[in-house]
Amino acid sequence: MDSLEELEKTGAKADERAMDRFSPAPVIIENLTPCIDGGAFAVKVITGELLRIEADIFKDGHDVLKADVLYRRRGSQRWSRSPMKFLSNDRWQGSFRVDEAGFFEYSIEAWTDALSSWMRFIEKKCEVQTEVKTDAEEGIRLLNQWLQTVTDKREKKKINSYLKQLELAAGSSEEILRMIRDSEFIEVITENPYKKDISMLKAPYPLVVDRVLAEFGAWYELFPRSQGKHKTKSGTFKDCIKRLPDIKKMGFDIIYLPPVHPIGRTNRKGKNNTLHAGPSDPGSPWAIGGAEGGHKAVHPELGTLDDFRDFVEAAGDYQIEIALDLAYQCSPDHPYAKEHPEWFYQLPDGTIRYAENPPKKYQDIYPINFWCENREALWNELKSVVLFWIEQGVRIFRVDNPHTKPLRFWAWLIEEIKTQYPDTLFLAEAFTRPKVMKFLAKAGFSQSYTYFTWRNSKHELREYLEELTQHEMKYYFRGNFFTNTPDILHEYLQKGGPTAFKIRLALAATLSSSYGVYSGYEFFENIPLKEGSEEYLNSEKYEIRKRDWNALPNMKSLISRINQIRKDNPALTGYKNLEFFESPNHQVLCYGKANSDLSNIIICAVMLDPYSAQEDLVRLPIWKWGIEPWQTYQMKDLVTGQKFYWKGESNYIRLDSSQPAHILKLTK
Repeated sequence: MDSLEELEKTGAKADERAMDRFSPAPVIIENLTPCIDGGAFAVKVITGELLRIEADIFKDGHDVLKADVLYRRRGSQRWSRSPMKFLSNDRWQGSFRVDEAGFFEYSIEAWTDALSSWMRFIEKKCEVQTEVKTDAEEGIRLLNQWLQTVTDKREKKKINSYLKQLELAAGSSEEILRMIRDSEFIEVITENPYKKDISMLKAPYPLVVDRVLAEFGAWYELFPRSQGKHKTKSGTFKDCIKRLPDIKKMGFDIIYLPPVHPIGRTNRKGKNNTLHAGPSDPGSPWAIGGAEGGHKAVHPELGTLDDFRDFVEAAGDYQIEIALDLAYQCSPDHPYAKEHPEWFYQLPDGTIRYAENPPKKYQDIYPINFWCENREALWNELKSVVLFWIEQGVRIFRVDNPHTKPLRFWAWLIEEIKTQYPDTLFLAEAFTRPKVMKFLAKAGFSQSYTYFTWRNSKHELREYLEELTQHEMKYYFRGNFFTNTPDILHEYLQKGGPTAFKIRLALAATLSSSYGVYSGYEFFENIPLKEGSEEYLNSEKYEIRKRDWNALPNMKSLISRINQIRKDNPALTGYKNLEFFESPNHQVLCYGKANSDLSNIIICAVMLDPYSAQEDLVRLPIWKWGIEPWQTYQMKDLVTGQKFYWKGESNYIRLDSSQPAHILKLTK
């Protein structure tokens, strides 16, 4: 008996919990999109981007429902509104744009449109009955109630006139139809509706609005110490200024610098990552800190802080921004190691543990203990590093290995910085597990490195790009496609020769709206440290590289042309508008992008085999673009200027080493 009573009590509690899940509001709003993890994390857009919001909105009965999307800057008391429209099957859609960067939030308000509901009902009755006196009285009651909610004197006057008309109609169907079908009456009740059963989402959903460079830009990575004319003498920020015309000519928007701080001498790495440095070896820039200072100092061989600011300003004159590497780690010589040993991992013998990622060892680096007892002081000091460089004119930070630091720290830091400087951007250099990469993006990173480098087959590229741009990830994860980095020289580039470099450039620059190259890419540098390694031989991470920036052969003109094509065609500035097209040859990838009004349609066909020419028939959904099967349309290759005249869905292409990619603009 006791067991039965307990079972009944358990069942009653379960029923209560089930009822708690129902909204007490008469109008139900559910299945909101976009929505990241139930609203735990922010959706991301760029300034001026149209964000479409959808939700299921319904209630019992046959009343007319209306809904608005609401949006506001976080902390504001005033909502802006945008009307939603009914799609089908109780699905509604609304949209809005925000023209300034910062933290925002959005919600939905839905309600019963009392007068429209009455109008729809009485209109049906008036069409079959000559008199609807009782229903007319209901309308009079609603108009009187509505009148009490309106404050505008002109609106009140109009409503009073409709009240008199309805009273004088005395229930006559003919008179009532004349009134409710009057365009002015419809306009009045539409523009200032009488809302009943007002319902709203329980809590607003977060939205981050970034400036355009968060989604569209071409990055060029360079080591300042390698920009001089001497192999044994460090280049300077003044030498970097001299490089600006060449980098601008290639069309890059962002120059990314590895750490520019003093480099430690203890356990300094030598050439090709050897354990013992020679007297002239400059060491790794990621071994940050020395007698000259730490994260708020520049290496004296690069110049002064004033020189750095001059470089930032000069780059700005070329419409180029400087991105700075944010690497939270220290050499044993860093002032932090002496002043705050408690900020590091201390071994039982009192020494500080250096960094390891077996089999790799980084004897020249101390990792920071983010969860040390003095965590608050540590975190605030690390935040002050970002603020210091913001004061020097930097607004973009490429963050080194963020996945090896607490995810909670990044969420805190990025929010702190962007609250004060909403135009600041953070790029996560996290080649790690997919779920960790995703969480970093959710935590606030503006952009993320990706697995693009290791996706080379047609199936791999299509599957990966569809995951990034066609599903939920597109709302919070912006992939930046680097063709190579100082750490990563993929086998495809090692063995594919110049054709492979051209292929990967075309793919990176057109599949994603943000992409980057590491300097030397334009000269087809492809010698690995050893067979099977992705490290460069004579890596610039450990030595100064002297290059002839006009050496031949190079692909500078191709880079310049592709970057100009990206800027000239709005379709290529988009990240979420990627669409793949069918082609039978597994060595040819065909895809396209179009802007919202279809005034700019770009079709790309890129061969994936760097060793042999490829032919294919690409099939395009011309019906989407208003082209009939019998019509001839022009495709202009934006790289070569060559024009093709196509007809129907399927058309022939040929690609080879001289032109491994078509970037075609459709002209109807």
